[in-house]
Amino acid sequence: MFVLPWLDGICVVVRPEADCPDKMETPENILVIRLKSIGDVLFTLPAVQALHDNFPSARIIFLTSRENAPLLLGFREVNDVIVLDRTALRNPFRCVPEIFRLLRRLRSGKFSKVIDFQGYGETAWLSWWSGAPERWGSVYGPGRRWAYTRGLTRIDKMHPAEWNLSLLQQCGLQLGRVRNDYVLPAAALTEAEHFFKGNNLDASKTTLYLQPFTSSPPKNWPLENFLALARFWRARGLQIIFSGGPGDRPQLEPAQADGFTVAAGVPRLTDAGLMKLSTVVVGGDTGFLHLAVALGKRVVMIRDAMLPGSPHPYQHPDWVVTPAAGKTIQEIEIGAVIAACAAAMENIQRQA
Repeated sequence: MFVLPWLDGICVVVRPEADCPDKMETPENILVIRLKSIGDVLFTLPAVQALHDNFPSARIIFLTSRENAPLLLGFREVNDVIVLDRTALRNPFRCVPEIFRLLRRLRSGKFSKVIDFQGYGETAWLSWWSGAPERWGSVYGPGRRWAYTRGLTRIDKMHPAEWNLSLLQQCGLQLGRVRNDYVLPAAALTEAEHFFKGNNLDASKTTLYLQPFTSSPPKNWPLENFLALARFWRARGLQIIFSGGPGDRPQLEPAQADGFTVAAGVPRLTDAGLMKLSTVVVGGDTGFLHLAVALGKRVVMIRDAMLPGSPHPYQHPDWVVTPAAGKTIQEIEIGAVIAACAAAMENIQRQA
């Protein structure tokens, strides 16, 4: 794999083809669009795999925001990644060159199909600008339907991953066995193994990975509850890892002071490797919990409610702990989460 920089804005990540170099046929190019966020990019994974099943010889190119580009390394079916640096769009000196580079790249891609899973006004326009003869997209407002040859109204009561698949099916694709298989790059797993060794953790032992924070504080279960959960399982011989983003490290100082391993701020894919090496992943409604599901890990998600369309662990709504009727997420009892973790570990043992 190598990266072609487009100066300071757009870059294209290219994966060399396994085909014979003298093959003269030009493969079909399909563009997939989902700019943000982590969880929503991951919710396109089953649809991307379904696209590959329907068009096995096609090249799939994924347009996403720069901060989410590393995630695409685990999308085995994606050949190229077009990376948009959205920070450049807020810079008056970089904005115009950035836009022109992106528009030139989209036009030169000669895409036969564009699938816009985002459905924003700008992604609808980019879909149209690509010139692809087939343009499929999620439509949030009627004013965006013009950009697509097939624009389907987004059904909010469907799980986002299910809706992405439904979009493809309604546009004529066949859905076989639905997969949600994220392939962690070997280098990321190696870095995670080094982290384990450097923190005196044993990958052969039962490990609880805790992700206390989400992007929205009202969705968070209190940190003191996570600490009580960690103490309970540490007393029973489990290894504990607290993780989060770079900005979460100050908030996790109580965990560090209590002697727990804290991994906040490690690279995203290294963090994914830590989840891969762990036994059970516990946290709120955050993109990394959805990544853990795609990695094949057992998850306990703590969230406020399970309404139609809620982004629960894909294909596993039973992996969610919610408050009792009339209660908030902050009022979920520690015992309920302990019981969910125990059930998860028992289930893993039965399947071993």
